Amino acid sequence: MNAQNLQSRQAVATKPPTTPWTAAMASMVGSVLEYYDFFVYGPMAALVFGAIFFPTGDPALATLLALSTFAVGFVARPLGGIVIGHMGDKFGRKRMLMLTFFLTGGVTVGIGCLPTFNQVGVWAPILLVLLRFIQGFGLGGEWGGAALLAVEHAPESKRGFFGSLVQAGAPIGVILSSGVVAIITGTMSKADLLAWGWRIPFLISILLVVFGLILRVRLTETPDFEKAVASAPAKTKLPLTVALRQYPKQILAMIGLHVSDTTLGFIQGVFILGFATVTLGISPTVALIANIAASLANLIMTPLAGLISDRIGSRPVLVTATAVLALWAFPMFWLMETKSVTALFVVMVCNGMIVGTLFSQQATLFAAVLEPKVRYTGMSVGFQVATVIGGGFGPLIAQALQNSAGGATWSISTYLVIVAIIALVSAIYLTSRQASLRARTFSTTES
Repeated sequence: MNAQNLQSRQAVATKPPTTPWTAAMASMVGSVLEYYDFFVYGPMAALVFGAIFFPTGDPALATLLALSTFAVGFVARPLGGIVIGHMGDKFGRKRMLMLTFFLTGGVTVGIGCLPTFNQVGVWAPILLVLLRFIQGFGLGGEWGGAALLAVEHAPESKRGFFGSLVQAGAPIGVILSSGVVAIITGTMSKADLLAWGWRIPFLISILLVVFGLILRVRLTETPDFEKAVASAPAKTKLPLTVALRQYPKQILAMIGLHVSDTTLGFIQGVFILGFATVTLGISPTVALIANIAASLANLIMTPLAGLISDRIGSRPVLVTATAVLALWAFPMFWLMETKSVTALFVVMVCNGMIVGTLFSQQATLFAAVLEPKVRYTGMSVGFQVATVIGGGFGPLIAQALQNSAGGATWSISTYLVIVAIIALVSAIYLTSRQASLRARTFSTTES
């Protein structure tokens, strides 16, 4: 046994260290898969799942039940962030990233293999809900580990850029999912879509899973985690307790900042798409193409903002982005209400740029304000709670506000202004902590 352990350690020692670019690509593919699933599952739930998993006889109720399974994934994310973040802080980033990719990717493929209600009865929706919960649990731990993988492998002077590459996976996932859904719904009959076509988007995600696993299996552990273990061999028993006790303001500020981009992003990707087609009468295909344009703008802006932050710091970038969000909240709907296709594209592209700028800073900034022994847990909790608030409830809040205002959009704009102000205060606090703790946070003597 001792000889086997020695050989294993020697093999690890001779394994070439992971380069920043390899780490960033292995991290990015997780974001691609995550957002691919989100924006494939949503349309399929709305168009198909009510009929094949919840055949109640009432189409409206069936659709509502199907969309509720979308929310199950959000509910499970904070739990996954706590459990997987805990293990990531105790046992390392790489092991957890292999686990989360198996959970998220495997479930996506598994959904494409599920039997329908007509085949197995009530077990079909039960299995669907179970898979969505497992997937949400895995996604809860995916972002924190992926962000740390990229940031902790990167040179300190370029952590803004390499951290932004993790976030750039989000618009790539949206572009891929939108393209696949557009092709399938545009080329298949309703009968074929219900019979077997709905499975295609889920099954082809196996390509992303295989690619991601090939990248991740070659990774080495991050330098920051290894330094933390070397300086404090006794692992922290409960990283969550330590994180909440020592960094409550930082975690709260993470929530306040991340709520901004998730709220705007999901209002755009869910509420505005429906608003454009149902209220404004714009073609669903045109609205979908506009959403792809927003993702392209996001994809361009995310690494660009990361490069800029390495030169001038995160604070100017985030202060500018939150201020723009507050100023943009009202003109955004004024433009759309002209019912012009050009105006819709302008709105979507501007939204994509704002979301990309806000999102680009978070991997690097969140890591900078937490010590390595609790980073995975603290980042995951802050990020996933914000995702539930902004992503899970943002579109619902927007719809409720519009309904309460008699169809007017000023209430949604006011809501976005409030979100922007909270994000601005959070960004100022986090960047001030980043500046004051930089030396200690990344110190080789940190414990």
